[in-house]
Amino acid sequence: MTSRVASVPTALLVLAALVAGCDSEPNPEDAGKNPGATAAALAEGLAGGDLSGLDDGVLDVPSADAAAELDEVTSGLGEVTPSVQLGEVTEDGDSAIAVLTWTWPLTPANAWTYDAPIALTRTDGEWSVTWDRTVIEPSLTPAATLDRTTIEPRRGDIRGAGGVALVTYRDVVRVGIDRSGLAKGPAARSARALAALVGGVDAGAFASRVRDAGDRAFVEAIVLRADDVPLRVLRGYEQIDGARLVTDSIPLAPTSTFAAPILGRVGEVTAEMVEDDPERYQPGDIAGISGLQQRYDEQLQGTPGVVVQAVGSDGKERDLFRVDGTRGKNLRTTLDERLQRLAESLLDDVSAASAVVAIRPSNGAILAAANGPGNGGQNLATFGQYAPGSTFKTVSGLALLRSGLAPAGRVTCPSSVDVDGRDFENYDDYPASATGSITFAQAFANSCNTAFIGERDRLGRRDLAAAAASLGLGIDHDLGFPAYFGQVPPAESATGAAADMIGQGTVLASPMAMAAVAASVQEGATVVPRLLEEIDVAPSSDAEPLTTAEARQLRELMRGVVTSGSGRLLADVPGKPVIAKTGTAEYETDGQIRTHAWMIAAQGDLAVAVFVGDGASGSGTAGPILEAFLRGVS
Repeated sequence: MTSRVASVPTALLVLAALVAGCDSEPNPEDAGKNPGATAAALAEGLAGGDLSGLDDGVLDVPSADAAAELDEVTSGLGEVTPSVQLGEVTEDGDSAIAVLTWTWPLTPANAWTYDAPIALTRTDGEWSVTWDRTVIEPSLTPAATLDRTTIEPRRGDIRGAGGVALVTYRDVVRVGIDRSGLAKGPAARSARALAALVGGVDAGAFASRVRDAGDRAFVEAIVLRADDVPLRVLRGYEQIDGARLVTDSIPLAPTSTFAAPILGRVGEVTAEMVEDDPERYQPGDIAGISGLQQRYDEQLQGTPGVVVQAVGSDGKERDLFRVDGTRGKNLRTTLDERLQRLAESLLDDVSAASAVVAIRPSNGAILAAANGPGNGGQNLATFGQYAPGSTFKTVSGLALLRSGLAPAGRVTCPSSVDVDGRDFENYDDYPASATGSITFAQAFANSCNTAFIGERDRLGRRDLAAAAASLGLGIDHDLGFPAYFGQVPPAESATGAAADMIGQGTVLASPMAMAAVAASVQEGATVVPRLLEEIDVAPSSDAEPLTTAEARQLRELMRGVVTSGSGRLLADVPGKPVIAKTGTAEYETDGQIRTHAWMIAAQGDLAVAVFVGDGASGSGTAGPILEAFLRGVS
C-alpha cells in the first residue's frame, strides 16, 4: 500500500467516482463481462458510498452485506465523500488485479490518498470482485475499522506590551466522572457526590449528563486552573467511584478576570456561530466565542490537522495517515500586564459599574482597560456611553480658549444660573470663596458650572464638536475592537447648549475616550488610542490640530485643578507634575437623581480616566482610585 498527502483539487469534491481511461475506459454497465468493467462498477459504488445497487455477481458476497461492512468500516471518518479512481487492471487467465486509488478530502487543504489492489476472479465466464475489508484500505484486518480524529492546532497567544504572553496555554485540571465500569445508577450517584465536593456545579444537571453518557465516556464537571484546585478536591475525589482529575492545558489569561470582556473567551462554538459560518464551524468545535478571541479567531486558531487510524477489535489503534495542524498566529496588543492587574485590583470592591483606562500619550497605546465587577461582564472601559460631566470642561475649556477667553480672563460664577426656566447650579461642596467674579483659571480649577454656562454665547454651533475632535473625542476610528469615541452633537436648544458646556445634555463619552482627552492635552497633539499592534491609527484630517499655545494653556488649567482646585488629592503624588480634571454627571434612575463620578489625569507619559457609575463626586469617588493607580505605577 502507498499512502500520500495530496492537495485537494476541486474535482475531488464531486460525489461521482472518477474512473481511469479515455475512449477505452471500462463501462460499469458491462460489469461481469471483463475485469475492468467489473472493477469500474465497484469504484462507482464505493465513491457513492452505496454498494446495495450493484448487480448480483459483481461481488463474491451479497451486495447488501458488503454495503453494511463498508458503512461499518468508514463511519468513523465522518461526513466525507471519497473519490475512487480505477487505475491499472492486470489480467492473468481467470484472475485479475485492479488498483483502486482512494482519495479522502479530510481537510480543506489536504487529502488522504492511497492505492488499494483488489482481486477479481472469473467463474463460468463472469468476473467478480473478491470482497473483504482490504478493498477499502489494504492494511485492514478482518475486524478493523477506520477512525478519524481532528488534531487541534496550538492556538496563537494574545500578547501584551514587551511581548508578554497574556493569553497562552496554562495548566488546568479537568474534574469529572469516568463511566468505564460504572452502571448508570452508581455513575449518577458519583456525579452528585463530585458536584458537592467541587462546589459551583449543578448536581442534578451533571448527574443527568453522566447518566446519559456512553459507557466509556469521561464527563467533565468543571475545569480548574491547576493552582486553584481546592485541597478538599485533591484529598476527596479518590473516595468517589469513577471520579478522575485529568491534567490538560488550554489558552487562559493570567487570571479569570484579566481584561476578560476585551480579550474574550475560547470555548465550544455557539449555535449562532455555526449558523452564520457553517463552512468554518461545526457543532462541538472549539473557537474564540467573544472579544478579541472571536474577532481574530481565524488568525489565532491556526489550521487543524487530522489523523486516521485503523482500530482493531481489541481497541488498539494504528496510524494510517496524519497531517499535523499549523499553529495559530499570535495577536499583539499594547496592554501592560502589571498596569492591567493594578487597575483591576483597584476596582475589586466597587459594586457599581466602573472602569479604569490608561493610555501612553506619546503613541496612544492602551496600557490598561479595566472593567469592574459591577459591569456584568460588559466592556464599559472602551465601549461605555456616558455623560462625562465636568471632565468635559477640558473640551469646552479649549473651545473657550479658542474664542479668545484667556486663563486670566474674568468670568462670573454665581451660585445658580437660569436658562429658559431651568436652573443650573454648582455642586453641593463648591467653595464659596470661588464665586462671583473670578478668573477663568479659577473657574476651571474649581469646576464652576455656572461660569462655563455663562460663557456659552462665545461659541458657535459646532465649536464644541471641533474642540472635542482636537482632543480625540467624537470622531470614530476602527481600532479593531469595540471602541466608542463619544458624541458632541450640536445643541437643539438653549438649555441643551448650557448642559453641553458641562458635559451633560447630549454629550457622551467612554472612559477610553476621556483618557484620550487627557492624553491629547499632555502630548499637545490629538491622541488616537490603539490596542492592536497590527492596526495603524492616525488622527482624522477633520480634526483641527492643537496649537502649542492651546496645549500649554490647557495643561496650566488642568494643573490648577491639582494645585488649588477639586483635584488637590493628587498634589503630593510622587514623580512628574500631575494634571487632572474631576467630573460628576447627573442621571435619573427609578425616579431618583444619581451621579456618575469621573476623574481624568496625566503624569509624564501616562494618561488615565476613572469612571464609577454611581458615586458621590469625581474627587470623592473616582479620585481615590486614580490616586492609588498613579501611586502604584510610580
